[in-house]
Amino acid sequence: MTADLVRVTRALISVSDKTGLVPFGQALAARGVEILSTGGSAQQLRDAGVPVTEVGDHTGFPEMMDGRVKTLHPRVHGGILARRDLESHQEAMTTHGITPIDLVVVNLYPFEATVARGAAFEDCVENIDIGGPAMIRSAAKNHGFVAVLTDPAEYEAVLTELESNDGATTLALRRRLAASAYARTAAYDSAISQWFAGQNDETFPARVTVAGSLRQTLRYGENPHQAAAFYVSGIDGRPGIATATQLQGKELSYNNLNDTDAAFELVAEFERPAVAIIKHANPCGVAEGESLSEAYARALECDPVSAFGGIIAVNRVLDAATAEQVAKLFAEVVIAPDADDEAKAFLAAKKNLRVLLTGAMPDPAAPGMTVRTVAGGFLFQTRDSGRISLPDLKVVTKRAPTAEELNDLLFAFRVAKHVKSNAIVYAKNGATVGVGAGQMSRVDSSRIAAWKSADAAKAAGRAEAGTIGSVVASDAFFPFADGLLAAADAGATAIIQPGGSMRDAEVIAAADERGLAMVMTGMRHFRH
Repeated sequence: MTADLVRVTRALISVSDKTGLVPFGQALAARGVEILSTGGSAQQLRDAGVPVTEVGDHTGFPEMMDGRVKTLHPRVHGGILARRDLESHQEAMTTHGITPIDLVVVNLYPFEATVARGAAFEDCVENIDIGGPAMIRSAAKNHGFVAVLTDPAEYEAVLTELESNDGATTLALRRRLAASAYARTAAYDSAISQWFAGQNDETFPARVTVAGSLRQTLRYGENPHQAAAFYVSGIDGRPGIATATQLQGKELSYNNLNDTDAAFELVAEFERPAVAIIKHANPCGVAEGESLSEAYARALECDPVSAFGGIIAVNRVLDAATAEQVAKLFAEVVIAPDADDEAKAFLAAKKNLRVLLTGAMPDPAAPGMTVRTVAGGFLFQTRDSGRISLPDLKVVTKRAPTAEELNDLLFAFRVAKHVKSNAIVYAKNGATVGVGAGQMSRVDSSRIAAWKSADAAKAAGRAEAGTIGSVVASDAFFPFADGLLAAADAGATAIIQPGGSMRDAEVIAAADERGLAMVMTGMRHFRH
C-alpha cells in the first residue's frame, strides 16, 4: 500500500543543468541522505565537499562507451522501481543486493539547445539522452515511493517538504512531480521526433506531437468565462512574442498575445522602416517611411478611430521621436526588436502600456508550421511564407501600372496577406488608406474599406478620401466584377489580385473599361 510520507535516505543525482546543484546536494547531505551520482555531477558535488558514491561503485559495473552506459543497471532501476509494499519485491532486492532509491534528480542532455545552435547531425544524436528518460519514467511510475525532479526549479519545493516532514516527502508532492516528469520526457521525445522528421524531409510524419512549456497562466481567454494559458515551444527560435522581454505594463492577456503576434509578423514583411497598428488581429493602419516616426504618423492616418486601444509593431529599434508620438495614443502593446534609452523613458510614463522587445525580427520567408485545433484533431500547415516580387507580376490589362503604382501594389499585397479574408487593402505612397477585412463577400470588403477611408479623411479635414488615386489589393481572385468596380468607384487606379477565377476575362474587361491597370500574382493569401 502506498505510504503518504516516505523518508528520503538515498538519492540518485545525474544532471546536465547543474544550476543549484551544490546547495541542493549540501542540503541533502546535511540530512544524512546518501547521494549516488555520475560524471560531472559527482565531481561538482565532491569538489564542494559533498559526500558522493559513484554509480559505478554502487553497481559494481564501470561507466563505459563514452558514458552511454552507466545507469542502465538492475541495481539502479531495481532500487527505483521496487514497490516497498510488496514482499516479492523486497525479497528480490535482498537476493540481488539492491538498495532502495527514494529520490531521483535527473535533467536531460541538452538536445533542444544543441539543435537550436545548429549543431551537426552526429552531435544532435549524441545529445539524445537514453538513461535519463528511463530513470525519470521509472521514478515517476513508482511515485508511490519515489520522488523525481527534472528541473532545478523543483529543488526548493522538495527541500521545504523535507524540512516540514522530518526528512520525508508527501504523496501529493510526489504525484505532482511525477506528472511534471512525464510531461518533460514527452516534450523531449517530441522535440527529437520533430527534428528527425525534418532531417528526413518529412513535412507531415505519420505521428506528430505538440509540446510546450508554460510561460504564463492568463487571467482569462478571449472572454472572461474562458480559462487560458500561454505555452512556448522553443523549437524554431522564431523571434516574436515567445522570445520577447516585457519591459513594463500590465500582464498580457490572451487577446493581447494573439494580436501582438499578428502585428509583429505583418511588420516583418517590410525592409524599409515600417509600422503596423493592429486591432482584433487585423491592421487598421500600415505604412513605410524614411523613418519610424514618419511611418507611424502615416499608419495612424489610415484609421485613427480603430487604432485607439490597438497594438503597435515596428521593425526597427524604437527611437525617441516615434515613442513620443506613440505615447500620445492609448495603445495596449508596443512591440519592437529593441528600443533606445530615450524611447524607453518616454514610454515609462505610460505605466499600463505593455512594451515588448524581441531582440530580432522574424524572417517572413522562413519555413515553419502553424497548428490549429478542430473537434477531435489538429490542422497543420506550413507557414504562409510566400512572397511576390516584380518579376512574378503578370499585367493583364491594356494599361500597365506605372512604377509608382507597382510599388504600392506590392506593398498592398503584402499587407493583404495579413488581413482576414475576404481582404481588400487600398494603399497609396507606401501606406494603407483603407482596409476591409473578414467579410463574407469581397464587394462588401471593398465598400467598407472605402467608407472607412472617407470617414478618416473627413475627421482629419481632408478634401478627399485617401482611396482617390490609390491602388487596391485583393487576397484572392474577384469572383465577379462587382468588387473591382466598387474599388474603381472608390478612386482606385490599379489592382493586384491572384487571378484564377472562371470570370477572369469578365473582370479584366471591366478593368479595361474603367481604364484601370491590373496585375495578377498567381498566389493567394487566404487568412481565416
